[in-house]
Amino acid sequence: MSVRVRLRFAKLGKVRFTSHRDVVRLWERALRRAVLPVAYSGGFRPRPKLSFGLALSTGHESVAEYLDVELAGSVAVEVDDLPARLSPELPVGIDVLAAAPVEPRHPSLQEQVQSCTWRIEVIDLDADRAERLVQDTLAAEELVLTRCRKGRDVTDDLRPSVRALAVVGPSRAGTELEAELAVHPRSVRPVELLAALAPALTEGRVVRTAQWIWNDGARDEPLVAEGLDGALCVPLADASATRRDHPDVRARTGGDEGHTASREPLCTATSTRGSPGSPP
Repeated sequence: MSVRVRLRFAKLGKVRFTSHRDVVRLWERALRRAVLPVAYSGGFRPRPKLSFGLALSTGHESVAEYLDVELAGSVAVEVDDLPARLSPELPVGIDVLAAAPVEPRHPSLQEQVQSCTWRIEVIDLDADRAERLVQDTLAAEELVLTRCRKGRDVTDDLRPSVRALAVVGPSRAGTELEAELAVHPRSVRPVELLAALAPALTEGRVVRTAQWIWNDGARDEPLVAEGLDGALCVPLADASATRRDHPDVRARTGGDEGHTASREPLCTATSTRGSPGSPP
């Protein structure tokens, strides 16, 4: 009997320029190097049974990425040991922050996640103008934007998808905003939010700090959802204080099966629960 495990990981620094498809390949190699009993699909070309959460745009960073891995039940695996076991096998900038078992019939991350929280740096935007833009946006009944979807222009009202918006404070290049953006029925990207606020705004550093699901009217992160008793989860991080670019201290001994030197963990994992609010 197989076991399903949910991992939370960070993607920070230069590795942010790695595409989602390449991240999938990196994880397949890391799981193989860690000698974990990953379950495989059947058929002519078996693939490891991995299920990723919402894809992260290339160039954006995150401290709240999720991955479900199905492990074959024939070999016992200590779930609590997975972060320390997997992080050294991944590129610098990708660190496993937490792990927890998931019920076999638990909904997929793609189905569960309803919104994401972002830290968005806006280049050359002063704090006073940022406050005015935020206040105008929250007071507006509509936030209309024309965007390209599947090769054609579509005009949408983004206002219902902007669940929260606030000014965090000044950054090195401008001002940092925090926004909670819905992902259903149609997701809103940070660059689209800025285009709706004012066409001339330019995004700088963008960090996803949380993905949210809803349970009985309460907002939760996926590793503290119902059925994940005792799961660990990293609290919402200050994007300006997270680790970004690091020297590669790992020593390769050759090939995909080479071992790596141990690294300091990105941060300690402690349980947290999101603030209750109005469910979607």
